[in-house]
Amino acid sequence: MNISKIKNLIHLIEKERTGTPKELAKRLELSERMVYNYMDVLRKDLKAPVIYNRIKQTYQYNEQGKLRWEWNTNTD
Repeated sequence: MNISKIKNLIHLIEKERTGTPKELAKRLELSERMVYNYMDVLRKDLKAPVIYNRIKQTYQYNEQGKLRWEWNTNTD
């Protein structure tokens, strides 16, 4: 797994601009199978509520919130 690709994927999901899985694979320079693997990581490991919207033809979050996993010095 490539961290920069995952970060780019998260950004595209937040903006609802992923396109279809095939388009997303091309955009991220991955195989379509790897797109599905990355989605599994987001859903299972990071508990992100990612769905595919067939009408908009994009992945999106189906709940309010934001996925954050960058270093934060605020430990509260």
